[in-house]
Amino acid sequence: MCFKKTPRILSIQSHVVSGYVGNKSAVFPLQLLGFEVDAINSVQLSNHTGYKVFKGQVLNDKDLEELINGLVQNNLDNYTHLLTGYVGSASFLKKIAEVVRVLKHKNPNLIYVCDPVMGDNGKMYVPEALKEIYREEIVPLADIVVPNQFELELLSNIKINTMSELQDAVTVLHKIGPQTVAVSSTEINDKLTAIISTNKENKLIKINIPKIPASFTGSGDLFAALFLAHTYLQNDMKTAIEKTVNSLYSVLLKTYEYSKACQDKESQLARKIELKLIQSKNYIETPEICLFAEVIVLTN
Repeated sequence: MCFKKTPRILSIQSHVVSGYVGNKSAVFPLQLLGFEVDAINSVQLSNHTGYKVFKGQVLNDKDLEELINGLVQNNLDNYTHLLTGYVGSASFLKKIAEVVRVLKHKNPNLIYVCDPVMGDNGKMYVPEALKEIYREEIVPLADIVVPNQFELELLSNIKINTMSELQDAVTVLHKIGPQTVAVSSTEINDKLTAIISTNKENKLIKINIPKIPASFTGSGDLFAALFLAHTYLQNDMKTAIEKTVNSLYSVLLKTYEYSKACQDKESQLARKIELKLIQSKNYIETPEICLFAEVIVLTN
């Protein structure tokens, strides 16, 4: 009997012992959706940096090279997808460009999904040098790039206040390289919206997301993982973004409800608002579609 091969992902991003950001936000949902996932942790921390204290270690470029060499020498580098997220140093990020080339040499059809984690809400939380490395070396290699609005502004050098400016910024990224640009969150006209663009079609797909009065950590990492999964599993981009956003919104709403019901007065707020992925298993596997995407045909 011949079985269909299971899609296999290498995910390079942060890891926390307690909580859900980076690989902790990505691996479990991807596995639920039928993907084999191998994880390399760019950093390993006790918890995310929103807590009063965090401890841990940072992987350097030599460590990454050694791990990849081990995979290559054992013929374990046959991936269908590469997913990258938080990286804290320029040397590590430059090494990722080499990793992309190695994996695409092994499988020219590999899909590289890049989440260019640099900051949010107008504030960078990685070294300034990473911006140019993403723009010049990493994003040109990506098939799909998944920035938030602030990261899109950094990559395109365009300040976004209108849909027209967002369209211009997305066009800049397409010219750099990626076939698909998925903006995980924008706030234009006081609406929270996700936007998808492919450079083969003269249209945008947008989906409005109801605002939840809380600040979540790891939601962008979850968005990137879900979008990777559904672009593979679904036949069209509209369905892919609808399933991605409805799963994500359900997880965030469940998390918010848990945080409001939490009676543990000793817990930090960061602890109370950790993503409730395990409790949201059903929403990840079979999202109920309540939020619908709209296709906008662009005029030149």
